[in-house]
Amino acid sequence: MQTDPLLADYEISTDVDRLDVEVIHTFLAEDSYWSRGVPRSIVERAIANSLCFGVYHRAGQVGFARVVTDRSTFALLADLFILRQYRGKGLSKWLMRCVVGHQDLQGLRRLLLLTSDAHGLYSQFGFEPLGNPSRFMEVLRPDVYRTVSS
Repeated sequence: MQTDPLLADYEISTDVDRLDVEVIHTFLAEDSYWSRGVPRSIVERAIANSLCFGVYHRAGQVGFARVVTDRSTFALLADLFILRQYRGKGLSKWLMRCVVGHQDLQGLRRLLLLTSDAHGLYSQFGFEPLGNPSRFMEVLRPDVYRTVSS
């Protein structure tokens, strides 16, 4: 997709064929707070139905972001991560610039995300607390991955 001269050994791409599903699944299932225990089959289906961004160091995948979108009016940013040993290099900010700048995500009426701990990062890209949270409703099943088989 593009490179950053300060991160010459790194690349961000939306080529789904380059994604390392094992790296993505392992992080989401074992290291994330939001999808611990998620089955690989769910990760594969989510990738197949989303606009995905892979972050690569040389040939290996070190980060990921997924956008659920109709590419017209709405998008939900999900599953953004940089592997722990690659943090602190500006990769998450670069990844966010690529996400919000992607041609298929321009002119959207609403771009949402959920986070427990990265408000500082996302606020740099225009994200704010919900303006009218009482308008939003949800069906939340926090233990759904405990009942879904791989």
